Amino acid sequence: MTVPTDFDLQATIARLFVYPIKSCAGVELPEALLTETGLEFDRAWMVVDAEGEFVTQRELPRMALIRPQMKHSEMVLRAPGMLALHIAFDRVEQPVRVRVWKDEVAAYDMGDIAAQWFSDFLSQPGRPQKLRLVRFDPEQKRLSNMKWTGGAEAQNQFSDGYPLLVASEGSLAELNARLAAQGHAAVGIERFRPNIVLAGMEAHDEDRVEMLHVGTGEGEAQLKPVKPCTRCPIPDIDPATAESGPEVGDTLRTYRADPRVDGAITFGMNAIVLQGIEHMLRRGQPVGANLRFE
Repeated sequence: MTVPTDFDLQATIARLFVYPIKSCAGVELPEALLTETGLEFDRAWMVVDAEGEFVTQRELPRMALIRPQMKHSEMVLRAPGMLALHIAFDRVEQPVRVRVWKDEVAAYDMGDIAAQWFSDFLSQPGRPQKLRLVRFDPEQKRLSNMKWTGGAEAQNQFSDGYPLLVASEGSLAELNARLAAQGHAAVGIERFRPNIVLAGMEAHDEDRVEMLHVGTGEGEAQLKPVKPCTRCPIPDIDPATAESGPEVGDTLRTYRADPRVDGAITFGMNAIVLQGIEHMLRRGQPVGANLRFE
């Protein structure tokens, strides 16, 4: 399907990512199914501590080195020095309650073998970890903050708070130009963990659009950017090495303080799905958008 040409902006989907396990490496895909909670399998699993509290790269940066691969009926996890761990899509074990930010939600524990694998890899000398892998219970309804969604009920799994994160190649190019001007190396979009990367837009145009109209094979999908994505230290972590440096965060602080979120540093937009559930998003699909004037 083509999108009408009478929009302020014309773009295309350049890249698609899902992050099956919250805070572990992403998987780049040529296409992904759009569901009520965002892209299929996105943040469907999560690592928790012995109290059921979620853990992320903020505390355990080596999570960036855990790389999922999505197969026909299973997810295969690989990490340096570890044997591959196979997680069947149709397998869950004990029902549990876990916490992600302020939400306590229903989930399923994925068993002792997975727990030992994560505990072994993420433990450091003198800092043993007792961790479990859990899967989101599809019967659980976890909603985005309606203050930002305009009252729309937007469901999530274990994402920080919204079904989708949208960023643009233009925004990354702007950051990399500023990094280069300071003598720093360029970084990849993977640091920002977007689901959808758009090409053909000016830097941070994703901040200023009313709605993203995506032409899919099933019709038009409508994705509404609702909240600027505030940034924690994770973009400072190199996803290839799990090593941290201050350059990205320091550079963003020079030009990305956002008054919409009380001056916090932002990059990318959290978005919700208004139309197009069960549509397939693909690289190269056209996207039209009108600018929002406030």
